[in-house]
Amino acid sequence: MIGVNKVILIGNLGKDPEVITFDTAKKATFPLATTEFFKNKDGQKIEQTDWHNVVCWRGLADIAEKILKKGTQVYIEGKLHTRSWEDKDGNKRYVTEVLVENFTVLANRNYTNTQDEVIQQPIEEILNENTKQIEDFPF
Repeated sequence: MIGVNKVILIGNLGKDPEVITFDTAKKATFPLATTEFFKNKDGQKIEQTDWHNVVCWRGLADIAEKILKKGTQVYIEGKLHTRSWEDKDGNKRYVTEVLVENFTVLANRNYTNTQDEVIQQPIEEILNENTKQIEDFPF
């Protein structure tokens, strides 16, 4: 039987991407907050925020490093992946991450210079001929 592992999220970055460069690949990770609103049984509006661990590899990591900042709103498509390890005390730990296959910036925060002027940096200025193409995941 075939399975489907597909995640679609729209949310805001909780902090700037953390980037690690390996010999053959680059990895960018960041927390993503998704917020839902609903009414409880008393009719009160409730806000519920969930946090997701997001991972981009190779070309997507390059792009994420260049254009994503804390507060950026993004649309993400990917899949769930759970990995485990043993901590220093010998306890088995688990983390579930969203492995990004594609993302789209929906709203990027504006940057300010030292005179507090708002600067919008177009994507064409950020991405150039040195931006690497997206390759397969390393696993």
